[in-house]
Amino acid sequence: RLLSTFILIPISIFFIIQGSVFFLFFLGVLFLATSYEWLKMSKKNNLLKLLGIIFLFFSFYTALEIREYKNFKYFLFIVTVCIFTDIGGYVFGKIFKGPKLTKISPNKTYAGVFGSFLLSLIAGLIYINYLGKKEIVDSDHVFIFFTILFISLISQIGDLVISYFKRKAKLKDTGKLLPGHGGLLDRIDGLIFVFPTIYLSILIISLI
Repeated sequence: RLLSTFILIPISIFFIIQGSVFFLFFLGVLFLATSYEWLKMSKKNNLLKLLGIIFLFFSFYTALEIREYKNFKYFLFIVTVCIFTDIGGYVFGKIFKGPKLTKISPNKTYAGVFGSFLLSLIAGLIYINYLGKKEIVDSDHVFIFFTILFISLISQIGDLVISYFKRKAKLKDTGKLLPGHGGLLDRIDGLIFVFPTIYLSILIISLI
């Protein structure tokens, strides 16, 4: 598990920083892999298969738009918040346990939700202060604070949505592509919901 993590993270960062054709190729591979997992998970429900593929295509399209419209630092800021949302949920859930959040995902706890918000907030603020606020989000501290919490919230919702479909399909993981991690959708379930949400939010704000 650790080995695959140390291999995947540098590769992903390389393609994100390079942008252009390299990033497009990277997104194309991710789209094909996640689409394959979704088709297997959807089984015989053709409408669900189609809607899922359309959503994934739109999600990766918005990821491309955000990377090109903003910059790689902004893109990595979003990824960082989502990663630490997952880490916070896992660590706090394991340590503090407590009441379960929902039957959809039995491992999710209220302590995990708190941990997700806390660690994503800490990581996001450190990331912004380290790389320079103006290069990422040229706004006041209050806006940045709520932006991080908003990203974390959408990421957690995305996690629950994929967990719901896994539960319906009676699967533990979306696939076996990543050793020790399960499927690719298991790892980026939050991101595929965050990118479209951020993209649409940027569009709406630009129209106001």
